[in-house]
Amino acid sequence: MMRKRMMGMAYFLLLLLTVLVGRLAQIQLVETESFTKHHINLIEASVNQRSQVLKLDDGRGKFYDYKGIPLVHEDITALVLFPFLKKMVWPAGKVAGIIGIPEQELLATVNSADKPFAFGGKEPLDLTDTQTDAINKLQIPGVFAVKQKIYDTDLPASQLIGTTTKSEPVKKRLYPDRELSPEVRVGSYGLQRTFDDFLLSEGDSKLVFHVDGTGGPLFGVDVKYVEPANPMYPVKIYTTLDKNIQEAAEKIVDQHQIKKGGIVLIDIETNEVRALVSRPKTNRNNPKDIGNKNLMLIRDTPGSIFKTVIAAAAIDAKIVNRSRMFNCNLKIDGKSDTEHNFGFLSFEESFSRSCNRTFSELAQELSTTNPEILNNYAAKLGIKDTSGWSGQVYHINPMNQFDSEEPGIVWHPEHNFKHDKKMIAKTAIGQQDVQVTPLAVANMMATIARGGEKKMVKAVSRVEFNNGTTVYDFPDKKLPGDTISPFTAMKLQQLLRGVVAMPGGTGAYLSNLPYEVAGKSGTAQTDTDKNQLNKWFAGYFPYKAPKYALVAVSLDTDDSTPGMTRIFAEMVKEVYEMEKPDTQYRNIE
Repeated sequence: MMRKRMMGMAYFLLLLLTVLVGRLAQIQLVETESFTKHHINLIEASVNQRSQVLKLDDGRGKFYDYKGIPLVHEDITALVLFPFLKKMVWPAGKVAGIIGIPEQELLATVNSADKPFAFGGKEPLDLTDTQTDAINKLQIPGVFAVKQKIYDTDLPASQLIGTTTKSEPVKKRLYPDRELSPEVRVGSYGLQRTFDDFLLSEGDSKLVFHVDGTGGPLFGVDVKYVEPANPMYPVKIYTTLDKNIQEAAEKIVDQHQIKKGGIVLIDIETNEVRALVSRPKTNRNNPKDIGNKNLMLIRDTPGSIFKTVIAAAAIDAKIVNRSRMFNCNLKIDGKSDTEHNFGFLSFEESFSRSCNRTFSELAQELSTTNPEILNNYAAKLGIKDTSGWSGQVYHINPMNQFDSEEPGIVWHPEHNFKHDKKMIAKTAIGQQDVQVTPLAVANMMATIARGGEKKMVKAVSRVEFNNGTTVYDFPDKKLPGDTISPFTAMKLQQLLRGVVAMPGGTGAYLSNLPYEVAGKSGTAQTDTDKNQLNKWFAGYFPYKAPKYALVAVSLDTDDSTPGMTRIFAEMVKEVYEMEKPDTQYRNIE
């Protein structure tokens, strides 16, 4: 009996030993880099357990403005300190003297640390070259002056630049054939998403120090600087933004308390976005918040801005001249207009004072001959389709620079209003089904200012490797389709200038700016029950030598808020001040 028990115990111990050896083999030989369903890298985990690490750069590509100024990050030279210093005798007084702080403050900061850190907290101290050299010459273990990438908390053009995520489902959807580290971020919105193939990290840069079980440094082991194996990364994305103008635009929009809306500023010659502001602000705590959408790329009702399209069609059809007068005492339905009793106005006066009756009458006349004419001229002016740069870039076809940009609409595809005079009249004044994006409206103004030449709008000019070699240089591209003639563009330029310069014009507030302005106002009803309105002003400047196209818009506002001419005016003044020969670019505080 005793013999059987001993044999059973021996078999049990042998089985247990076999299981333990098998488990040990699984851990050390078979699944060392992908342990359990969570794919834990045991080698990496083992190293991490006895290492102190400070990440200096996550390896993701960086965004710059068109002059090379960082947009969403700052490269600083930080004083990096390791917590094992509290177990050592080190010349803290010398380090404190170099950076100009009391020695006790430096020691107290180190004594409270449990992991490597950059001195200064959320806003690390940025060392000068002299301080950097002096600190590194001391050769103190655990004390380093090194370059570090710090992300800004309040990002300029946040909806345009976009956001990133560590979400595993998103990674699997975007890169089904790649194994990405849990720490790797991928683009979820904006340029972060459209340029994700370029921006994806090839590995981070970090300082690594091996420690013993008590957290002290292992004898004879120095801090190691680890960087990606590929020196070409991270890449640099050169946007077309001007950081100074962008910051000024954001300040102006916020000072005027624009709750929903924003600004688009385009350089007319290059057709590049110099500033883009969308409000509400980004809400990183709620991905579904409207603030995370770039409203400058989402279509909305333009109101009288659309009269520019009717004007272009009427000029080409030769149905307007100086002698033709329009009864602007009437509404679009022919009833008396007691609110806007303008009397009889010419075509030019009607445009400057935004007479609804004139343009509803012209649209009905034009549509009788050609029901597609409003669609056609909206396309000629570039507001019917998307405006952003699109084309093949290596294997990406098409690559759209602007994330989720919406095309414009003149007639809703489910409606059959093209032959209905009442609906044509409403469409003529930018109501009914008409919807366009602020970006497209800004591009329409740039097209008119250039004499009718339609171009795609760029938000990024080029992508470079880390060593400065160009990865891709985005060429200028024309928008497809017909455009207006130079003659028609010239006539529209005169009409747009009349809005500001003629007596009673809706843009008269802009008549005394440092730059001459041409433009068009727009007010659209979006919800009659709530008395909600869209308020626009779109135009370009200087009038005689066009350089910038600008749109300012407030969406779903009401009668209590002022029009957009004030914001437009402040933006013009800000650009003028920045571009004066004796004025250097400055950061807006």
